[in-house]
Amino acid sequence: MIYGIGTDICDIRRIRASLERHGERFAAKVLSDGEMKMYRARSQRWPERGIRFVATRFSAKEAFSKAVGLGMRMPMTWRHCEIGKLPSGQPTIVLHGELKTWFEAKGLSAHITVTDEVDYAASFCVVETQA
Repeated sequence: MIYGIGTDICDIRRIRASLERHGERFAAKVLSDGEMKMYRARSQRWPERGIRFVATRFSAKEAFSKAVGLGMRMPMTWRHCEIGKLPSGQPTIVLHGELKTWFEAKGLSAHITVTDEVDYAASFCVVETQA
């Protein structure tokens, strides 16, 4: 049974401006430790890929927060929600800390998709409950 649905579209130009203004502090606020490693690796090879990486993660976490109905308030935090990748390449939600505990206690599961185009990153999330 569907618990919630969330979607988000993010203007990549705004993420670029935030990174230019605040540097890695902005990325570190939005990304988990594992995501930060990936961001740095992508940015070194091609800075635009790093910017798009932050934008897609920002969008996916916003979509997830809407689907679970919390918005950006506890136990939902940027860093407790990680967007991972399955061996197939499919994106997946990886939760940490209080958010993981809350999510599992409710018996929820999540499905996420992300995409980006020239100026925008977009995400769609469906959260299900066992019923």
